[in-house]
Amino acid sequence: MRYRPGVGYREVPGFRPLELDLTEPEHAVATVLYLHGGGWRRGSRRTPLPGFEHLAGELAARGFRVATADYRLSGEATFPAPLEDVRAALEFVRDDRPLLVWGESAGAHLGLLAALTGEPGSATVDGVVAWFPPTDLLGLPADRHASGAPPEEFSREALLLGAEPEAVPELARAASPLTFAHAGAPPVLLMHGEDDDLVPAAQSVRLADALRAAGAPVETLWVPGARHRWAGADPASVIAPSIRFAHAVAARSRR
Repeated sequence: MRYRPGVGYREVPGFRPLELDLTEPEHAVATVLYLHGGGWRRGSRRTPLPGFEHLAGELAARGFRVATADYRLSGEATFPAPLEDVRAALEFVRDDRPLLVWGESAGAHLGLLAALTGEPGSATVDGVVAWFPPTDLLGLPADRHASGAPPEEFSREALLLGAEPEAVPELARAASPLTFAHAGAPPVLLMHGEDDDLVPAAQSVRLADALRAAGAPVETLWVPGARHRWAGADPASVIAPSIRFAHAVAARSRR
């Protein structure tokens, strides 16, 4: 197995070089681009979820070539900058293997957008694993209110967009995976904690309903008692179904 840290995948003038870490086992069955969370404003490829510190290694041991990538945060550049970075990372790691994008929270949001905004019938990736993603930025404040979360003075999505979503509704819709549900979407696995009040599970429910209505393949898993960032969940209970889904996508894509 080969590990290549700090591989530069994109340079945008005026910004820091963007890097990814690449773990390459022999005879990999597929490539996974993993995107960290952090509300689009914090985190990095080297700040894993608590309890998930060995996820990249576990994926590599199960036959996946794994890239963990950074992207520009909202304090550096507003949308669509991080989506452009994710698209560049996908192209950088693309080879002749099936390609999946796997993300948590903000990273899942960006991964879904990259997968859903390709031309219908020609998806940019072969599958998506999305852990507790924001999918509808205009609807997120109401979902938080319904979940009992305290109101935010200036939301994370406002930092991403440059203004609160209701002030820039067209931009908010363009930054929402829900907008782009279509029949040609790649298979998507949506997983969400039932007690998540930061990004409530209603966000995944709406995207799942929209994908099914469009005739796209989607699977869902709701985790009882789990909050955001899988607080309250057993890591193995969410990793195992995600790996099963990724292996199934890889097997279908190789046919």
